[in-house]
Amino acid sequence: MIFNPLRIVADIWRHRYLLGQLIKRDVLLRYRGAMFGVLWIFLSPLLMLGIFAFVFGHIFQARWPQQQEGLPFWLILYSGLIVFNIFAEAVSRSPSAVRGYPSFVKKIIFPVEILPLVPLGAGLVHGAFNFLILLAALAWTGNLHVQILFFPLLLLPILLLALGFSWFLAAWGVFIKDMTQIVPLFVQMLMFLSPVFYPVSAVPEVLRPIYLHNPLGAVIEAGRAAALGTSIPWAPWITALAVGLAIAILGYAFFQHSREEFADAL
Repeated sequence: MIFNPLRIVADIWRHRYLLGQLIKRDVLLRYRGAMFGVLWIFLSPLLMLGIFAFVFGHIFQARWPQQQEGLPFWLILYSGLIVFNIFAEAVSRSPSAVRGYPSFVKKIIFPVEILPLVPLGAGLVHGAFNFLILLAALAWTGNLHVQILFFPLLLLPILLLALGFSWFLAAWGVFIKDMTQIVPLFVQMLMFLSPVFYPVSAVPEVLRPIYLHNPLGAVIEAGRAAALGTSIPWAPWITALAVGLAIAILGYAFFQHSREEFADAL
């Protein structure tokens, strides 16, 4: 039954209120004590976009490879980072997702499987504000296309992929404490190995098949196409969706298989 995707969705849906409260608590705790409080959810991406616009638009005057006009480089870069940052926040924090709540784990009736979803939910909250800023920037630069409405839908493979890895890493994080240090380093490496700062077309041809079969890269390219208003590469996106679904199911199965030993390890 744990390999049944409908069963997994039903389990998450059943605990949606509790999950929502945990996500809300996680986001609010991050900004507690800050002078501007939760306004940083909006201010942080706005400041980052302003820096991108100044550095890449005015100092380096960078251009996207093979693009002569249209969407500014800094907005192309920002659209790719929105996708990657949702994945990065969920996966980077997942090793401590269960370890950070030992009192919850030791309660027999607590649905421990929703704990790895909390970092993903927080990443989605930040991603939503990033997307709103992207919409405003596209409109301000005169590059708002109707295709941008596909952007949230195009994130689905990334959400499944992040969810699956979060379940895997949350379980491993209970037994291997070093995972909290190792995983963020690999995520940082993955950012440069994915087409965030460059398109797949700029990759040497011998390495291009690796990038084309990278589900993270496929979603970044699809999201960027939605921002640019160009044709969305649906075939790689569908492949990424299938891979993400498989990873999510396997991650859930591994987590459920390991959960009986969590209380003893903590």
